[in-house]
Amino acid sequence: MSRPHQITAGFMPLLDSALLVAAKEKGFAESEALDLSLVRETSWANIRDRLAVGHFQVAHMLAPMPIACNLGLTPLASRTIAPMALGLGGNAVTVSNDLWAQMEAHGARPDLDPLAAGSALRAVVAERVRSGHGLLRFAVVHPHSGHNYELRYWLAACDIDPDRDSEIVILPPPLMADALRSGSIDGYCVGEPWNTAAVMLGSGRIATVKAAIWRSSPEKVLGVQAQWAETNPDALAALLRAIYRAALWCADRANREELAALLAGPRYIDRPVDWMMPALTGDICVGNREIVSIQDFFVPLAKAATFPWKSHALWFYTQMVRWGQIRHDKSNEAIARDTYRPDIYRATLEALGVALPGANAKVEGALKTETPVGSAGASLTLGPDGFFEGALFDPDRIDAYIAAQARRKTS
Repeated sequence: MSRPHQITAGFMPLLDSALLVAAKEKGFAESEALDLSLVRETSWANIRDRLAVGHFQVAHMLAPMPIACNLGLTPLASRTIAPMALGLGGNAVTVSNDLWAQMEAHGARPDLDPLAAGSALRAVVAERVRSGHGLLRFAVVHPHSGHNYELRYWLAACDIDPDRDSEIVILPPPLMADALRSGSIDGYCVGEPWNTAAVMLGSGRIATVKAAIWRSSPEKVLGVQAQWAETNPDALAALLRAIYRAALWCADRANREELAALLAGPRYIDRPVDWMMPALTGDICVGNREIVSIQDFFVPLAKAATFPWKSHALWFYTQMVRWGQIRHDKSNEAIARDTYRPDIYRATLEALGVALPGANAKVEGALKTETPVGSAGASLTLGPDGFFEGALFDPDRIDAYIAAQARRKTS
């Protein structure tokens, strides 16, 4: 018997580490002759840096982070690829009880609608300006995170300037609920179960969710040290197969309680099982025992949830440009596009009969309903996707998209 490939993967204590946890705990990695070690980390910066210096070969990673690494935006520049996504959605925006009361007075509703919540928040911001109060302070988990970009996108689309009308600070996910309870911040955008944590502890309300701000949107990817991938293609292929089989298991509704128990365990998230269930079922307790059902809150498999769309990578790149993190040019655009590797995904998973999209990119926001699309392998349904205010992102018209966002930012 051949010696198993040894792979060490870093992860953060979040529900969307589920595919890696299931790959390890349910034997999918072992069946691929992988000795997979999962190492819990305390911050996304640690994940990034330990991947760069070779402590990890792969990692549960913020979807924009490999792009930032390849663009030289990180202290330790390390070429990183994303050959697989780890699901869609899973985030929310949570605010303090005091801020929610102010928003509610201006028409916010407990239905998670981002337009109503954003309109109410805009009124609160204007009221604070008139009364001479300080800026609202929101937390996100990292500057190069989907949380930062989706929070900023939501605020800006609701005519709230994220830089002028608020303050955005960085906190690790497990500290968010405690920071809210202490009054250090007024709200945050984070993955589960750290929104549910604030609700369960009685210190916050969930105002809206990623699945409403940008439907069928990316969140975490498998970040892979590029040089390791090039020298260990068989190990990487085995890992992708194991994670895909884990995604099949995680997507089975019959496995929800077992998955919740695995994630809640001391080696992983180390919090009550009850904190895991809302995201897994889609029945979100927004506060005050009010439940809102979000069918696609966290999607581990359906809708090509593990496919690394180049259009997702390019949208994150446009937000890096929009918020002044990188200069836009064709070289940087190409780096962002080439960070996501659907070619590796296709080559590895085709033999399993996996539903493979007919293209590597798509117009984000074009599908208003669930739509069967051309695919190799199994049948594939995508959508609905897109942004809450109806905008489209065409990855073939990036210059125009960036220019339109720049005009909006300065108007």
